[in-house]
Amino acid sequence: MAPSTHTVTNQVPPLVGYDVFAGDRALTEAVERHLAPGILREAQEELSTLGRAAGSAQAQEWGAQANENPPKLRTHDRYGHRVDEVDFHPAWHRLLGHAVTAGLTDAWGREGGHVRRAAGFLVWTQAEAGHGCPLSMTHAAVPALRTDPALAAEWEPLLTSHVYEEGLRPASQKAGVLFGMGMTEKQGGTDVRSNTTRAEALAADGEYLLTGHKWFCSAPMSDGFLVLAHTADGLSCFLVPRVLPDGARNPFALQRLKDKLGNRSNASGEVEFDGTWARRVGEEGRGVRTIIEMVAATRLDCVVGSAALMRQAVAQAIHHSAHRSAFGGLLIEKPLMRNVLADLALESEAATTLALRLAAAYDADTEQERAFLRIAVPAAKYWVTKRCSAVVGEALECLGGNGYVEESGMPRLLREAPLNSIWEGSGNVQALDVLRALQREPGALDAFLREVGKARGADHRLDAAIKDLLTELADLEAVEARARRLVERMALVLQGSLLLRWAPPEVADAFCASRLGGDWGSAFGTLPHSLDLATVVERARAGES
Repeated sequence: MAPSTHTVTNQVPPLVGYDVFAGDRALTEAVERHLAPGILREAQEELSTLGRAAGSAQAQEWGAQANENPPKLRTHDRYGHRVDEVDFHPAWHRLLGHAVTAGLTDAWGREGGHVRRAAGFLVWTQAEAGHGCPLSMTHAAVPALRTDPALAAEWEPLLTSHVYEEGLRPASQKAGVLFGMGMTEKQGGTDVRSNTTRAEALAADGEYLLTGHKWFCSAPMSDGFLVLAHTADGLSCFLVPRVLPDGARNPFALQRLKDKLGNRSNASGEVEFDGTWARRVGEEGRGVRTIIEMVAATRLDCVVGSAALMRQAVAQAIHHSAHRSAFGGLLIEKPLMRNVLADLALESEAATTLALRLAAAYDADTEQERAFLRIAVPAAKYWVTKRCSAVVGEALECLGGNGYVEESGMPRLLREAPLNSIWEGSGNVQALDVLRALQREPGALDAFLREVGKARGADHRLDAAIKDLLTELADLEAVEARARRLVERMALVLQGSLLLRWAPPEVADAFCASRLGGDWGSAFGTLPHSLDLATVVERARAGES
């Protein structure tokens, strides 16, 4: 018989066995808002199926196993031959296989594809975020390859396939493939024009041999990679297959895998090219322009991925507070805890609403929406990914000491949180990208202001914020030093506009009062006490079965 001191009381049951999609009101409403009626029901059914899988005990166990057993590099076989393979725990393959089967690499060729995929990505990566990298790279490679119709015809059906096949074989022998990317090098990082990798043209048109290195090679177990290298005409984009059409291994020497803060389930490596066969993608000397659409798509995934991390962290914090008692009542009923939870919920809903609005702009694919994305994507990437670490850290604190323990899952979320702010260009890169769009593309600013202006007159705090923003935008001389402040304001004004149009009044009011009206402290949990915080918290509570 167990000693009486070991009787367990007042411990919170795990948040498991629920529909991650259906339990997220901000997300379900966004999907309903942005998808045409003819495809809405089918998409909702698909997303609920994925949501139930993401909220299952099985998926949560896969996520834990994949992170507890990180990938291992195998450079040689037992006989001394180079193989340069990465071995993953079976849980990683199960997560990745489920994601591919659910269509998370298939957006470009179906109606509402970007909204459907973004919603699915937001749902499924709450189970485990690391395997989102190859999903994102594979999805984002499509627009770059479309600059070469022949390459697109060969590779796009495999990239968008709903079939996952692990193992390295010629692409022609697989029903589906994954792609990675290699842009940055030791000496340059984000400054890719300082790359030293060289491409030597072969006799066959469009074929080259590469010599050089990549300091960060994303998803090195993939079937193909888009990389940058210099030709005689300048920096160019290339497709590097891991296995050549005849079955021989392409020279692809993995030097080591990065030992990262988070993202432990995913492999990121350093790779050397030495006579590595490649096909040019796009024109010589136009490598950055060719690959930029891939970068834009992966930046949007940074926004979606951060929204997913925030949503899961907030769901866990509210779930804990709804079941944990202290000082004579449930935590969720305590005014100060309710303020914290509501503040976190606002940040999460604003991120989700913005992410799905950007995905919808990709689906619309009009000149106006493309111009809007030119500013909105880097602005959103800057702000949403920056807020992620703060949100997850505060949500972890809501669980107290239990949140600091690995079994809670919160430490994994916290380690993952900074990644999206760094990946595909850190904060300064995003802010400067917005400045370039403002200075070189007047249509982008016009599209942004049109979007923001759709809520003008709905709230005096938004109106005042728009006025202040216009004053700042009127003077772009010597603006670099204040670029972060400007881009932050742009992102907040955009989020405020979207919430005023689409969120419940309680959510929009709280957001405008705090983020735009200045009635807010320097930490979460400092919202005006007069707001309807209970409604905000209840809206963000994850559905439980």
